Amino acid sequence: MVNKDFFKALDDLQAEKKIDKDVFIQTLETALTSAYKKMYGEAKSAMVKLYPERNTIKIYSYKTVVSEVEDPDKEISLAEAKTIKKSYKVGDMVIVEETTKDFGRIAAQTAKQVVMQKLREMERQNALSELSEKEDELLTTIVKRVDGDTVYVQIAGSNTEGVMMKNDQIPTDKFNVGDRVKVYVKKIKDSFRGPQIQVSRSNIGFVRKLFELEIPEVASGDVKIKNIARDPGNRAKVAVFTEKQNIDPVGTCVGNRGSRINTIINELNGEKIDLVEYSDDPLEYIARALSPAKVLSVETNDSLNMSQAIVPDDKLSLAIGKNGQNVRLAAKLTGWKIDVKPESFLKQNSAASQNENETEYELTELSDETSFDMDDLEELEPIDENSNDEQ
Repeated sequence: MVNKDFFKALDDLQAEKKIDKDVFIQTLETALTSAYKKMYGEAKSAMVKLYPERNTIKIYSYKTVVSEVEDPDKEISLAEAKTIKKSYKVGDMVIVEETTKDFGRIAAQTAKQVVMQKLREMERQNALSELSEKEDELLTTIVKRVDGDTVYVQIAGSNTEGVMMKNDQIPTDKFNVGDRVKVYVKKIKDSFRGPQIQVSRSNIGFVRKLFELEIPEVASGDVKIKNIARDPGNRAKVAVFTEKQNIDPVGTCVGNRGSRINTIINELNGEKIDLVEYSDDPLEYIARALSPAKVLSVETNDSLNMSQAIVPDDKLSLAIGKNGQNVRLAAKLTGWKIDVKPESFLKQNSAASQNENETEYELTELSDETSFDMDDLEELEPIDENSNDEQ
């Protein structure tokens, strides 16, 4: 069977779609072999070979030479084999080219189906491979459509569509078709409909990439982001540090007159950002993480991974934050459970503490009237922190 146009089409596919022709050929050989067996018997040993250099497709059947034939479809007697070639001996493989004119139509139909199926499959794989490089990246997109709480965006410069679910949106986000929005590529997965890109603006990766975009020292690695804790749309805490003595990590991120951090805050629709300088000393790190509240002292219990922070009485609400937000984010940022206590509590209990020879710090259980344990924070009435907020 010879078909120059068929092989030329494979060359065109390789040039236009950047799909390896050899992969097509291997797939076609397997599919055509299967089609041949269905037509002439599944038990028959056969194979189809494509020769692009000669624009030829050939079909071969093969049998093993045996002294006594038990399976005629796969075996041939030594005597019969010698009629084909005298040098054959038991154990050799006799390969014979088949001339089956009737197979041409079946072969053409099978080849067309395989090419189309493989083309779709490989285009999807190529697209997935190309898009996988964009995972964990910040991209500029255009809002394509809004369907209920789900927003579909088109990646700029491509026909690829991204999906942003409600929980991946900042609560203050408002989208209109045609809007240009920055998104974080959270995950890329394959599906029966093709590659699906899950994008987000609520993920902490979105904040991290904004810092890399707006602050050259973060992009270069001179200033590093240790951790991020975030309540999307309300507040985020970002721990930064540097190994270079001539760089102030917090000041670098703030920028001249707040130009850098304000650009990031604007992209986050006004979400407040507390910049915290990271420290290897957990006491210092916890105190800084409770910013903007002033912390008088911190004690920790390593075995329980818990800490107690003492703050001025008039800064207690600021340290805890509205609905416990500030202390909750500080705990996420540092990895320590944090119990915030007012200074007056420390003074009231100082006499009792002096009478006890404790060699190790232990958290003190307070009454319901004075306790501010994290488990109780959600039950507190919302506190207006505007009067105390020092930011």
